[in-house]
Amino acid sequence: MTERMLDALVIGAGPVGLSLAIELGHRGITCLVVERNDRVGYSPRAKTTNVRTREHLRRWGIADALRQASPIPPDYGANVVFATRMNGPLLARFENAMHGRRERNELFSEEGQWVPQYTLEEVLRRHAASLEGVQIAFGCELNGFEASEDSVSAQLRQIETGEARTVRSRYLIGADGARSAVREAIGARMEGHSPGLKNYSIIFRAPELASRHGHGEAFMYWLVNADAPALLGPMDQHGLWFFMATKLADDVDPASVDPVALIRRGTGLDGLAIEIVRTDPWVAHSLIADRYAHGRVFLAGDACHLHPPFGGFGMNMGIGDAVDLGWKLAATLQGWGGGDLLASYQAERRPVHERVINEAMTNYATVGNQLVRPSMEAAGPEGDAVREQVGAQIRATKRREFDTLGVVLGYRYAGSPIIVSDGTVAPPEDTMRYVPSAVPGCLAPHQWLHDGSSLYDHFGAGYTLLVMRGDGAEADAFAAAAAGHGIPLRVIVPDDERLAKLYEARFALIRPDQHVAWRGAQLPEDPQSLLDRITGQSSGHAPREEYARAARSAS
Repeated sequence: MTERMLDALVIGAGPVGLSLAIELGHRGITCLVVERNDRVGYSPRAKTTNVRTREHLRRWGIADALRQASPIPPDYGANVVFATRMNGPLLARFENAMHGRRERNELFSEEGQWVPQYTLEEVLRRHAASLEGVQIAFGCELNGFEASEDSVSAQLRQIETGEARTVRSRYLIGADGARSAVREAIGARMEGHSPGLKNYSIIFRAPELASRHGHGEAFMYWLVNADAPALLGPMDQHGLWFFMATKLADDVDPASVDPVALIRRGTGLDGLAIEIVRTDPWVAHSLIADRYAHGRVFLAGDACHLHPPFGGFGMNMGIGDAVDLGWKLAATLQGWGGGDLLASYQAERRPVHERVINEAMTNYATVGNQLVRPSMEAAGPEGDAVREQVGAQIRATKRREFDTLGVVLGYRYAGSPIIVSDGTVAPPEDTMRYVPSAVPGCLAPHQWLHDGSSLYDHFGAGYTLLVMRGDGAEADAFAAAAAGHGIPLRVIVPDDERLAKLYEARFALIRPDQHVAWRGAQLPEDPQSLLDRITGQSSGHAPREEYARAARSAS
């Protein structure tokens, strides 16, 4: 059975695939998301929803929904604790880790959140399913596809019934994870380093654990001891926890390890009542695909980049892929995006991926295994001295893992073919320190306005022309030119004198993903060349008439 043509077919209903569906659905693009599992939420691997991802959720209108759905309250301590064991001495403590404390910050509109991946997936699923034009098919797998110049024909099979069908779409996106069948089908190869180090994650219930230690609230406890160096953290407030043993010895088969005994050794809590829920052996990789697309088929998330989960980057970076690719697919399908737009996906995202992979590998180089020292659990002055040395090492090497705003918000799309440089240079890259900059390619600097609203809340779904001085009348001709070519554009003139200093310009053109595309002291007399550049539309193709009408109405 062959169905009507869809705009996009998304393979994989994890956080990346669902975020892509939301980005497309909000822009009126029809898509089908296919997932071979029978529901979302099997894997709780990711637990950090970072500041930038929550800003995307805010833009989609579901940031509060995730906050309310979380099994961990928003005011839970956003701390990371290093200790020898849960009943052992404290080594170091980091507060407001991942900027997860519930407080207003001028640098961003949403704080980070510690929440199991399956909770985020369910919030994303509910929202995606509510959008007109978005369909989700669980228990359905991809059996192959053929791509032509103007479409992709995919063979799908319903796993339970064996029913087969053919779905045609303008584009196909593989958000199908580390073992991506889509990546294999387009002949993309993963390149990089696979150290082959074994790790062992366990989900377990232990209702008494929280009351049997004195280290206070934290969403991560690093246990530094010779018996079982590991990470531990809560998944809810009712006794569900994760335990991650890092860098197992080469001769250790995780299947032969008693998980209950391992947890008791690592925590030091003998006799702790434990119920094992799930075990998940995994191997660390540092890999990136040699290409992210072939014709009308694209890769996103773990399908094109893999790294150890230290720093909380992986899922969040994949959601960033979905946002970047989503608005560009929509623009192309709607006719106002040109050939350079989709070509810019890899050009923009790959440098971000490379930087984050390097950062994650730096973090993974120092885990509990590398911090263990002889006599560090000894009582008295000898043990105190060793623990002070280890604590100093932790503070020197691990802070960057939990204070990552320079990576999370400081990435930029310098050199992108759809960014118009003004000759200025962005602040130097730094892992921890984020310096807001309106240099084209950077994330638009955030500001809480005088009325208490976020500047981001005033941006449009398409491009936003930010006017920082004057009444905005000069923007009329520019807005009319955009509308005439079907380019969605909103003009905003905030009553806030601080913005001109923050953006160092009178005008700034903000992309749909909230990055600065252009800025200047005055608008160009002929806006066409600028509009063509930022939309990748040098050939001047006409947009679909319905989208041109919508853009004129929106302006």
